[in-house]
Amino acid sequence: MKACLLIPNYDHGDEIVAVAKSLDRHGLECIVVDDGSGERTRGILDRLSREYPWLSVHTRERNGGRGAALRTGYRVAGRRGFSHTIQLDADGQHDSNDIPRFLEEIAIDPDALVLGAPIFDASAPRSRLYGRQLSRLMVWIATRSFDIVDPLCGFRAIPLKAALELMDAVELGDHMEFDPELLIHLHRRGVPVRSVPTRVIYATAGLSHFDPVRDNVRMTRLYTRSLLQALGVVSERPRRRSASDGGKPR
Repeated sequence: MKACLLIPNYDHGDEIVAVAKSLDRHGLECIVVDDGSGERTRGILDRLSREYPWLSVHTRERNGGRGAALRTGYRVAGRRGFSHTIQLDADGQHDSNDIPRFLEEIAIDPDALVLGAPIFDASAPRSRLYGRQLSRLMVWIATRSFDIVDPLCGFRAIPLKAALELMDAVELGDHMEFDPELLIHLHRRGVPVRSVPTRVIYATAGLSHFDPVRDNVRMTRLYTRSLLQALGVVSERPRRRSASDGGKPR
């Protein structure tokens, strides 16, 4: 087993400085996939990669969305020989003190998805909490199980062999819908699921890339399609040969 950290980033230049500092003591390599950020954020990432030898930056020249950035990160990690990624967000929401707990769960079952089960405080917007409950219900119906406690938490450990095989076979979304979509497909393929309770904080002045209109439409389409797949009405979307998860190291 060989795990690395994975952070998708789009213009979280200020926040990712504190995130990187919090990861320094864990002794794990970290891949930051920069999804078309502006010059200021790129400069900050360049400085961080010089300051922390364990941190490397893989650049996507154009912003493609969270799902596209994560797919890029999985492929980069796989090419570097890692068996798992432990992913967390660049905005500082996730408690990096829980990384050893994810590593413990990977050691217990290397084939499993290890998902963060978020514990929210008063900083969490009520609208997000209500939306989360709806997503949980939709995923439970689509998978016909309660295995996935929270399908949206970005703090999770991914078994790369299963994820890469899925990505080679099935077309997955490019944006926020990728997080639950990946879990639905992997669960259907028999990948076991484990959970780690973890504290999640919403910064009051934090930068969010969630688009309430577009991303909710994407989520609705995903859940509708997943329910129809569960009923056998439609099949999975095969991966298009032209699909690309590109980028370049920096």
